[in-house]
Amino acid sequence: MTGTVDSSRSIHVEELSRLPVEEEPLEVVERKGRGHPDSICDGAMEQVALRLGQEYLRLFGRIAHYNVDKALLVAGRTEPRFGGGIVREPMRLVLGGRAAYEAAGVTVPVEQVAFQAARDWLGDNLRFVDPIADCTLENAIKPGSTSLTEIYRRADITANDTSIAVGYAPLTETERLVLAAEQHLNSPELKLAHPESGEDVKVLAIRRGGDLHVTVAMAFVDRFVDSEATYFRQKAAIAADLTSFLTAKAKRLRVDSVELNTLDQAGRGEAGLYLTVLGTSAENGDDGQVGRGNQTNGLIALNRPRSPEAAAGKNPVSHVGKLYSVLADVLADSIYQQVPGIREVYVRLVSQIGAPIDQPLLAWVQVLPAPGTSLARIEGPVRGVVAAGLADIPSLSQRLLRGGYTVW
Repeated sequence: MTGTVDSSRSIHVEELSRLPVEEEPLEVVERKGRGHPDSICDGAMEQVALRLGQEYLRLFGRIAHYNVDKALLVAGRTEPRFGGGIVREPMRLVLGGRAAYEAAGVTVPVEQVAFQAARDWLGDNLRFVDPIADCTLENAIKPGSTSLTEIYRRADITANDTSIAVGYAPLTETERLVLAAEQHLNSPELKLAHPESGEDVKVLAIRRGGDLHVTVAMAFVDRFVDSEATYFRQKAAIAADLTSFLTAKAKRLRVDSVELNTLDQAGRGEAGLYLTVLGTSAENGDDGQVGRGNQTNGLIALNRPRSPEAAAGKNPVSHVGKLYSVLADVLADSIYQQVPGIREVYVRLVSQIGAPIDQPLLAWVQVLPAPGTSLARIEGPVRGVVAAGLADIPSLSQRLLRGGYTVW
C-alpha cells in the first residue's frame, strides 16, 4: 500500500492492492427486515431519537443531550394455530439510554415522547401488532452525565465519544440483490398478494463465483393459513415469486437457488412450520437488541469491514457513532461517484472525544484504482471530497434530525 497524509485534517489516502469484492470467489451478505427483533429495536429507537430531537428543538430551539441507543426486546408468548392463534403474553420492549429530562427550568416529557414514538413505529411497520396490547413498554432512559450534557451548551459542538466508523462503495451485485430481495418481500405489493407473509424477514445470500444461493426466513401469519398443505403451497408461491424477481434484477450473477424457511418439517402440523400470530418471531421465539442487525447501509456483509457502533437512537448532533457512520457511507459513495478511475473505496473515520466534530482524529481512505489509474492522479480529488464532506457535517446533522437517512 502507498499513500499520503493531509496533516491539516488528518486525511490519509492510500492505494489498496487486492481483488474487488465483486471478484472474490466467495461472498456472504445478509439483511434483517423490519419485523426482525433486532430491526424492531433499531427502528423503534431511531424513531424515539427523532421525536426527542424534535421535542428539544420545540422547547429550547436547540438539541439537549440524548442518546437513546439502547433497547432490549424480550419475546412474548403466543400459540400459533391454523386459522389464527392467540397471544398469551405480550412482548416487552425496554427503552434505554440517556436523555435530558430538564433544561433551563423546563421539564421534558421524555417517557411520554419515547413511548408514543415507539408505539407509532410499531403500528406503522408491523401490520398485526397492536402497539399497546401486544407490546409492553418499559422506560429505562436515565438522565445523562454532567460532562456529556455540557457539550450541548458550547458554541462549537465537539465529539461526545471516541469511536470508529466505516463506509464503502460501490455495493456489489450480491449486496444490491439482498437489499432488493428484502424490500420486495416486505413491499405493499407482495403483502397484498400474500397477506400470510409477515414482516419478520431475513435474507442471506452466498455467492460462489457467479452463482447466487439465497436463503430466506419469513414468518407466516397463522390467520391466513388454514392447513399444512396450504402453508407449503403458499411458501412455494412466495419462493417462486422471489426467484423470478431476483432473476429479472440480476445482471452478471445467476440465481442458482432460493430456499424459504428451511427448518420446516412436514407432518408435524403447526409445530413443524414457521407460523406466527403477529408476523414476527419476537412474539414468541426470539429477543432483539439495538446494534445487532444491519449497518447504516442496510446490510451485514462478511467480506467488508464493519463498524462497532450502533447508529440507531444516537443523537445526530454530537454523537459520532451516528454522524461518522452515515458520513463514512456518504463519503465513500461521493468519492466513487465523483472521482473517475476508482473501482472500490473504503472510508474509515476515527473520532476523539472533545475534538471538533469536523476534525476527526483520522480520516483514512483506501482506494482501489482502475487499471491505468495512478494514486497520484486521484488522491487530490479524493482529499477534496473528504474535506468538503467534513465541512458539511452541520447540514448532514440537520438531515439526520429530519429523518433523512435510514440507519439500519
